[in-house]
Amino acid sequence: MKVVICGAGQVGFGIAERLAAEGNDVSVIDLQPRLIQTISDSLEVRGFVGHGSHPDVLAQAGLEQADMLIAVTQSDEVNVVACQVANALFNVPTKVARIRSQEYLQPQWADIFARENLAIDVVISPELEVGEVVLRRLEVPGAADTLNFADDKLIVAAINCGEECPIIDTPLSQLTELFPDLRARVIGIKRGERVFAPRGMDSILAGDLAYVAAERNQLERTLTIFGRDEKPARRVIIGGAGNIGVYVATELERRVSGASVKVIEPNATRALEVADNFKRGVVLNGSALDEVVLKEADVSNADTFVAVTNDERVNILSAGLAKKLGCRRSLSLVNSTTFAPLLADLGVDMQVNPRGVTVSRILRHVRRGRIRELHSVLEGKGELIEAEALETSPLVGVPLRELNVFEGMRIGAIYRGGKIILPHGDTVLQAADRVILFAEAERVKKVEQLFRVSLEFF
Repeated sequence: MKVVICGAGQVGFGIAERLAAEGNDVSVIDLQPRLIQTISDSLEVRGFVGHGSHPDVLAQAGLEQADMLIAVTQSDEVNVVACQVANALFNVPTKVARIRSQEYLQPQWADIFARENLAIDVVISPELEVGEVVLRRLEVPGAADTLNFADDKLIVAAINCGEECPIIDTPLSQLTELFPDLRARVIGIKRGERVFAPRGMDSILAGDLAYVAAERNQLERTLTIFGRDEKPARRVIIGGAGNIGVYVATELERRVSGASVKVIEPNATRALEVADNFKRGVVLNGSALDEVVLKEADVSNADTFVAVTNDERVNILSAGLAKKLGCRRSLSLVNSTTFAPLLADLGVDMQVNPRGVTVSRILRHVRRGRIRELHSVLEGKGELIEAEALETSPLVGVPLRELNVFEGMRIGAIYRGGKIILPHGDTVLQAADRVILFAEAERVKKVEQLFRVSLEFF
């Protein structure tokens, strides 16, 4: 696949890194020579210095032969125009635009991005995507992450398994015997630096991060079995009143009955502006790194402190300080993977990587086959995929035990006719079934093939 990316910032770099690693032909455009030099030196991509919406620059980058344009510059308007140019002059099949300004995304203006109005196939809003991830973490604090599949009927939870986990050292095949009515299945494991799709004889060990697929109404029981049952956060303090912070605060007020939300914002003008939008929430003008301000927010009685400023160092330090002052849990927005090994020692319980969230959203449209949902996890070492089985797929009509194609992948559930089916060896896939699975990174291409071609391909 040939892809042209406009924008070589953190998001553009992350997308280019993933696509280039998978052998795609990638060109990147940016106005800043320094960013283009960095991305050209670091990755197997072609870099072009220029304006991302100018036809001559797009032509130089090879847009005429491109399968996809991904416009993720800092300017919404440049991203929109780049997609328009790609459609009008180059007839590019798929155009993706990042839109950051919330004014464009208001419900009353939803039609603006309809295909007949603007030539954009996919609109992504990193702030809203990240905001939803934060809200899921607050709803299920016992999990390191939760991801929704099968029209929200199936949840895949990432669960940290410590020494206190009741089921460590138990083979996965025995879990069904121990909990015969549990509608859940372990489909992926991170053990140290190794990421793999487990088999029935594998056991969960202390220190593992397990990805568990569970029916929504079984999630609470699943977390209890793993020793991670914790109540949803209701008393929340948010550091930073940017787009993400405001979205999380307003949605908490709307979704969670009796939620107590406080926001700390250092800019006085912004603090006053945001305060007018809240019904019950409180906005404090000050720094989240100021112990006095945190105590004024009653941080010691808070369920979770959420640090979502534009400075990841402030996020990490303020989250750690909040924990030190007695907050039950802390969550930090962190862009750089450099800090990941230090976060637990600094008092950060949960982290969200905006770049990773955005890359996952875009990969959903890059992947071949009938991919309905996709989440890249563990810095790209694994993917959680929901794919629809075609009539011509080699998976259809054969008992799963007879298919020798699942090395490096594990099916969590099958979604058929609005119902969740937990698979076993005798299960036979039907056309139009939606399969939710975990795949190791090197097996993703095989997954795409399984869900797009006939048996003769193999």
